[in-house]
Amino acid sequence: MSDNGVSSYRRFLQGDRHALEDLVRTYSDGLTRYAYLYVRDDAAAEDVMEESFATLLIRQKQLPDVLHFKAYLYRIARNKCLDYLRAQRRTQPLPDFDGRLVHAGMEEDVADRLRDETVFQALQALQKDYRDVLYFSYFDGYKIAEICSMTGKSRKKVYNLLARAKTALKEILLKEGIGYDDL
Repeated sequence: MSDNGVSSYRRFLQGDRHALEDLVRTYSDGLTRYAYLYVRDDAAAEDVMEESFATLLIRQKQLPDVLHFKAYLYRIARNKCLDYLRAQRRTQPLPDFDGRLVHAGMEEDVADRLRDETVFQALQALQKDYRDVLYFSYFDGYKIAEICSMTGKSRKKVYNLLARAKTALKEILLKEGIGYDDL
């Protein structure tokens, strides 16, 4: 099992700037996908990822051995996402949609986008523990043992959360008219 970035982070704290490059290379894609689940905007997710690494650079906090670097990094990103969403709520106007079709294939594009948006909203409707284990397992591809170490939950608890999360997501999607076969 990997050390979840702890050794690279320690090297970075000791002044090895190449270690920060290693961390960015290793975690930037997953962190951006994670941020996208919150902010639903590609550019904003990229900004959150960059701000998270900037926070690491500025803070340079020494982590205790029991805390995994990756969990710490994702916690920073989550807080950055929440800051972004608070700011958006204060400044974002409502979008307009005039209903015009631009090209013949746009109906399928719109249907795909609506399905994706419905799935995303269903994920957002889940409680945080459910959403996190689904994301870590299916979007980021982590094994159960890694999810356990990242979340601090037992193996049985993670399995239970995954099972309940799948059931809850399926119920929400079925209410919206989307089955697992449609995904």
